[in-house]
Amino acid sequence: MSFTYAQLKSAIQDYTENTETSFVANLPIFIRMAEERILKNVQLSLFQKNAEGTMTSSNQFLTAPSDFLAPFSLSISVSSSKVFLLFKDLDFVQTYSPVPTTTGVPKYYAQFDVDNFLIGPTPNSSYTAELSYFYRPSSITVGEESGTTWLSENAEMTLLYGALLEAYTYMKSEMQTMQMFNERFMEGLSRLKNLGEAQETSDEYRYGPLRKPKT
Repeated sequence: MSFTYAQLKSAIQDYTENTETSFVANLPIFIRMAEERILKNVQLSLFQKNAEGTMTSSNQFLTAPSDFLAPFSLSISVSSSKVFLLFKDLDFVQTYSPVPTTTGVPKYYAQFDVDNFLIGPTPNSSYTAELSYFYRPSSITVGEESGTTWLSENAEMTLLYGALLEAYTYMKSEMQTMQMFNERFMEGLSRLKNLGEAQETSDEYRYGPLRKPKT
């Protein structure tokens, strides 16, 4: 089973029994929100690619690709060797490297905002960088009515339940209904994670404050 864009919109309306004009106009938003939730909760290896760039001397920021969703790895070339930086949360990197003018060979990186990474310490030279990352594929909502995507063909019910969860939230439905579709959505995410093509986005060591070793 799979959904075309038209079939997915029709299924949402059938489940909710709602054809009100403003509701129908918001169907693409419900679907995009469901796609985003799936892609941010499960990293699918088929949506991974590499990009090269340059870390410039004394610049603590590195621009992220326009389709960036989540990092896999970031490396720099140091004396003809590839050195991998560790991905940490923003608080960790800012605590580790609180003074932007203090430079050194980069060790850590964090997502500063949707467009930039924060590097710590600030690069002491220019470095060739290679980012391996999970990208955001095109939404089914930007294609033809008869169009499909990998999610609508391989995770069609998860996509539907995610969109229904957003739709019922919009409709301010009963909590029992919301809980039911949230459970179905979470079950769908679990199945995706068990495919062997996916891995969880959470990584324990990346998060939390910087802890100094005991002396």
